Amino acid sequence: MAFHFKDNPAPKKTVLEDGTEVIRTCAWSPPGCHAVGCGIRLFVKDGELVKVEGDPDHQLTQGRLCPRCLALKEAVYHPDRIRYPMKRAREDRGLDKWERISWDEATDLIVSKTEDIRARYGSEAICVYMGTGREAVRYGFTLSSKVLRTPNNCYAQSGWSCMGPRQTAMTMMLGSAYIELDYGGGYVDVWNDPAFVVPDFVFCLGKEPLKSNPDGLWGHALIELMKRGSKLIMADPRVNWLATRADQVLQVLPGTDAALCLAILNVLVDEDLVDHDFIEKWCYGYDELVERVQGYTPEFAAATCGISADDIRTCARKLGYDGVHHWSLLMGVAVDQNPNGCQVTQCLIAMAAITGNLDVPGGTVVGVQMQFEMTGATDFMSEELKNKCIGWDVYPIVKVLLNTTHPDITLEALETGRPYELKMAWLDSTNLLSPTCSAQPKRWHDALMRMEFTVAKEMFMTPTVMALADVVLPLATWAEHDGIVMTNQGCQMGIAGAINKGLQVGECKSDLEMLIHFGNAFYERAYHEEYPFRTVEEYLADDVGKMDTTWEELSEKVVATNDIGGYQKHERGLIRADGLPGFQTATGRVELWSTGYQSLGDDPLPYYFPPKLGAEERPDLAREYPLMCTTGARYFASFHSEHRQIPSLRQLTPEPYLEIHPETAATLGIKSGDEVTIENPWGSAHEKAKVTPTVRKDVVAAAHGWWYPEEDGEEPHLFGVWKSNVNSLVPHRVLGKMGFGAPYKQVPVKVYKTPHEECVLG
Repeated sequence: MAFHFKDNPAPKKTVLEDGTEVIRTCAWSPPGCHAVGCGIRLFVKDGELVKVEGDPDHQLTQGRLCPRCLALKEAVYHPDRIRYPMKRAREDRGLDKWERISWDEATDLIVSKTEDIRARYGSEAICVYMGTGREAVRYGFTLSSKVLRTPNNCYAQSGWSCMGPRQTAMTMMLGSAYIELDYGGGYVDVWNDPAFVVPDFVFCLGKEPLKSNPDGLWGHALIELMKRGSKLIMADPRVNWLATRADQVLQVLPGTDAALCLAILNVLVDEDLVDHDFIEKWCYGYDELVERVQGYTPEFAAATCGISADDIRTCARKLGYDGVHHWSLLMGVAVDQNPNGCQVTQCLIAMAAITGNLDVPGGTVVGVQMQFEMTGATDFMSEELKNKCIGWDVYPIVKVLLNTTHPDITLEALETGRPYELKMAWLDSTNLLSPTCSAQPKRWHDALMRMEFTVAKEMFMTPTVMALADVVLPLATWAEHDGIVMTNQGCQMGIAGAINKGLQVGECKSDLEMLIHFGNAFYERAYHEEYPFRTVEEYLADDVGKMDTTWEELSEKVVATNDIGGYQKHERGLIRADGLPGFQTATGRVELWSTGYQSLGDDPLPYYFPPKLGAEERPDLAREYPLMCTTGARYFASFHSEHRQIPSLRQLTPEPYLEIHPETAATLGIKSGDEVTIENPWGSAHEKAKVTPTVRKDVVAAAHGWWYPEEDGEEPHLFGVWKSNVNSLVPHRVLGKMGFGAPYKQVPVKVYKTPHEECVLG
């Protein structure tokens, strides 16, 4: 792997006349964001953070920042910040009876309690719970497997509905790492590099990149492409800011994306808008795909999705192969939050492949697998212990692809004690009660309250920490530690950035520092072995060494780019582990007909089924709950449940809003600003109405991740976590066949004005 640096970048540190140090660094989390690595200049005087600015020398972000980065100082010095380790008695869970302790005491307590539980119940009784997007995800698997020595690492989102379905289809069809929009991220001059080709079209489904910066993509890069001529096609039930600038908008009913994509495939093959040369050389199962899509006509999809057949044909023709034009793919978490999500991704990859838009200039970049965590992390485990990972026997694809527990089966194990009891939880930077994560969060709350011992790492006292933890460890912000951030985690694509420490607050430690700290503690005291890394510096030297550079060089130059080996990597043996041309699949080709899916008992071709809780499948629900609720849309002012206590950001989004169409609102007697109740058989939530024509008449869009740090934190209130918790509306284990994809964006609800005596919002 070869990384490249910008010529003559600004130095890592400069000192102004008044003694203020200006430190160049890259952001990650906490406080939260995905691994974008935006360029930052920290202004630090006498050890105190004075202000934050964008770094104009960062070749990708070029000085531009979102409000969350600009508000960093408010987070760093917030009076409610956790600055020291704390503990409380198990019987005091839910009560604000925390006692400050030293790191030595916290370490002794954690090691001794863990070893006691291991001795009595076995290593499998321990489970690490991870969040989404935060820096902890980079080290969480090593923490669970190599340090705590448990096979159980759980991402608590029902159906592994963030990356699970997308990564499944990518692995089954391509055997590659994440595929992504080509925005020139691997070039030092990014989109201005002479080798970069601007896509003619960008097809965006289930993603709002400007706000979410998902999966390491810097969302504003899309604006740069549009300035240079890219035309945007958006498929989304909501009309967002980008959609108003799009060439075409397909405002589909939530949960019907597979029908739309199958109909696009129908037009592509029936009108012969395909790249026969690429299909002949590199695709497997094209004839079977052609046969499959015959039943999915634009007329069928129009009736299913609630859009016109002509719009579907128009879209397909824009994406069709003509030997001249190219399009690039943007797909997001909305693909995953759908029991039909694996098949949606199958369709999207097939669309790119048969039109000759995989790994070509102006097309969709195909990533190359790589590993940045410690290798051999589970080598010490017996096969018997590995196979105790919860859910592998029910959904074996989780074992094949993700090496984690299955979240829904984990909840059932917590509740029932089958196949065995879980006794210890490590909450690894996750606020899973106020979630992007858990469906039915009260069930998770009640189940996790049964743990004998729970450790949490966090910046602030959250509902999850207050309810569940016995020990809480203070987490450093990205301004307070050294580290590395990679865009598009897990594949050779885009930016590698140095996180350069600028200051220290209290006794806070980063996720990496805690990994090294507890790695050494457990190895010395429990395992009587030598941990591979004594210091963070040793770890970073080893980590960055895999990138054909050094930590010292990356830290000094701050940001590097990787050209991912250029395009057409499949032709040059850069995708397959054996170095042969082709893809890392059983056939060596893009598997439109998947041998992997077939071996796991699923249909090898993409297919559509109606939303499992929609009117077609559940007319009984539709009669009482006539609206389809989608949730999870991002806001500039927050990352899921984070930033609620930051004054400037809370001012931008002071309350959770339910978007509802004017005609629907009028029928229900609802006006903007009214407090409303969203209800279905699984739960209810309270939000404020935002009457807007940007949503379909049969759809409402609810805000997620809400809690109220200003309110009473103790049980049962828990900072108001149950008031506006839309995940209470999402049922448990309503999934696709292989256990992936839950209906976070397609639950039936009714909405009504909250009675005065029940008003809960300020």
